[in-house]
Amino acid sequence: MSLLVVGLSHRSAPVSVLERASLAAETQSKLLQDALAAEPAAEATVLATCNRIELYADVDKFHAGVAELSTLLAQHSGVGLDELTPYLYVHYEDRAVHHLFSVACGLDSMVVGEGQILGQIKDALALGQETHTAGRLLNDLFQQSLRVGKRAHSETGIDRAGQSLVTFGLQQLAGGADTADWARGKRALVIGAGSMSSLAAATLARTGVAEIVVANRTRARADRLVEILGQAGGTGVTARAVEMAAVSDELTRADVVVSCTGATGLVLTGETVAGALGLPFDAAATAVEAPAEPAADLDQHAAWVENGSAATTAQAVRRAAVPAQSTGPVRLALLDLAMPRDIDGAAARLDGVRLVDIESLAEASADAPMAADVDQVRTIVSDEVAAFGAAQRAAHITPTVVALRTMAADVVAGEIARLDGRLPDLDEKQRAEITQTVRRVVDKLLHAPTVRVKQLASEPGGAGYADALRELFDLDPQTVAAVSRADLNDPNRGRS
Repeated sequence: MSLLVVGLSHRSAPVSVLERASLAAETQSKLLQDALAAEPAAEATVLATCNRIELYADVDKFHAGVAELSTLLAQHSGVGLDELTPYLYVHYEDRAVHHLFSVACGLDSMVVGEGQILGQIKDALALGQETHTAGRLLNDLFQQSLRVGKRAHSETGIDRAGQSLVTFGLQQLAGGADTADWARGKRALVIGAGSMSSLAAATLARTGVAEIVVANRTRARADRLVEILGQAGGTGVTARAVEMAAVSDELTRADVVVSCTGATGLVLTGETVAGALGLPFDAAATAVEAPAEPAADLDQHAAWVENGSAATTAQAVRRAAVPAQSTGPVRLALLDLAMPRDIDGAAARLDGVRLVDIESLAEASADAPMAADVDQVRTIVSDEVAAFGAAQRAAHITPTVVALRTMAADVVAGEIARLDGRLPDLDEKQRAEITQTVRRVVDKLLHAPTVRVKQLASEPGGAGYADALRELFDLDPQTVAAVSRADLNDPNRGRS
């Protein structure tokens, strides 16, 4: 296994960098095709969410793989490599497996324990399968990560610590008050009708808002979300859909806005928010100064990652980037869950406006207390990483063992054929008995060494046993490769 992960997340980079580096769906597919065309990578897939972009690949050269994947991320994200490098982290082999399993369990999430990441990992696997860039290693890895994440949620109380970004965001908007008391009777505007916006609408309905208005670029999807909200009996919420062109008008009547679209530009500008509240807007007065960003090469960054300085630097930059909030009574609460951001950060400086976005959520969650179950989840992750590594090492030798047994079967068949020529008078019963006896002898001779070599190969450092077995028995490498291809092309493999 030569698994390599190169990526950046809310733990290593400020949101200002993450939103610029975000990848559209078509860009992700092109990135995977280019990754496979690069010499070091044999398979690849990408995990892209609102707070992380990670490129996973099976590579045959570590340093060349890091350089190539970093360059590809820079090219497809549109952020220069020199600018992107300080925020990149690199994980290799078992550390890469540990990282993905931790991500799947919600340990690396902005809100520890949140379960939405499992759906995003499933989407990453599906993308790799659809583009035919995910092979045996990544199929096995991502399938197992989903199982590990589900195990963590079912066997521990990590769900008590975890919550969705929507729930956490609403708690931040409530400013310490009970969320249900804060939301009761409010009019909510939800911009977007994707998975996160749908979750936001459902959460708002359960929380007790009086009305939800859904605006989306595709009206049919907004209508569908409103229909679903209407089917969720017991909430008593009134829901209706509007065109995106009506957002400015709806903003004048809304008490809370949740926005999460795939737009590449701002959906709500500071001027639009100010106009809805009847406030003057001074772009110069509300401008948010971007913090200076550090620069480093890959070697420096590797040292930072090792001692944790990269995360510390990212947190410092993130704190500097969070815009100052206005004081006084809140007339309009804004929750921006989009990446890149939907709502102008300058809106936070307007009188009566409270803005919570990915950046401020990261800041609020940075010092959140860890649940007691987190240690138990970490133990699960460590155990699963060891088991996955052992299974991969054992799987590496399986084609060689199969090829050895195939060769032995061919030898038996050849000798039985020669016996037929020498003893043509044998009846069928005698011939069958001799054949069975020879097969039993061969099976017994091969049993102990093949079982033992699988055990040895599953241990750390056991990768060389497959090569030794091929050399000892003079196995044809093409035969071993054919067994591997047959296993990879199994139609039951890699189903998410």
